[in-house]
Amino acid sequence: MTRHTASLPPGYFEDRYAADPDPWRFATSEYERAKYAATLAALPRRRYGAALEVGCSIGVLTRALAARCDALVAVDVAPSALDQARACCRDLAHVRFALNQVPGAWPEGGYDLILLSEVVYYLDEADVGRLAERIRDGLLPDGDVVLVHWTGETDYPLSGDEAAEILIARTAGFLNPVHQARTREYRLDVLRHRCPKPRT
Repeated sequence: MTRHTASLPPGYFEDRYAADPDPWRFATSEYERAKYAATLAALPRRRYGAALEVGCSIGVLTRALAARCDALVAVDVAPSALDQARACCRDLAHVRFALNQVPGAWPEGGYDLILLSEVVYYLDEADVGRLAERIRDGLLPDGDVVLVHWTGETDYPLSGDEAAEILIARTAGFLNPVHQARTREYRLDVLRHRCPKPRT
């Protein structure tokens, strides 16, 4: 299998949704259901004030995550996916959606949770570095970052392990890994903002 060498463009995803409204079976897959449950269980806090979900797709995880947040911003690069996500969460007034291609575009504001589920490996290494800068600027003190990635073979620019390890390395100056788990199919990493020690 030949890998893409550059970050995947928005058209890659829009074409997938044009061919199939749920190309990765987010709404019906037992794998996704179990992974979503594990993701929510791994969140260090019971509730977050302001959360950002990068790569929300059709909104299945968005809806579950919204129950743990006072405010949630969910972004994706595919307009067709966002239309479905808005419909999925139409009764949730505290959830806002935006069309953003991360890391080039990033929603303004500060977040105490940034969730990157099955998205970082769509980026090349240079864009993962830019993503690390976006996280640094957007994460509130003592905030959490959660990474979830399938570890099987793909044609994406990075493997799941490469994506997670590169981002962990690029954020090592301000994030500490506090939880890491692995199944046969995916890995889950929780990182926490390293607050500076108060001056004495």
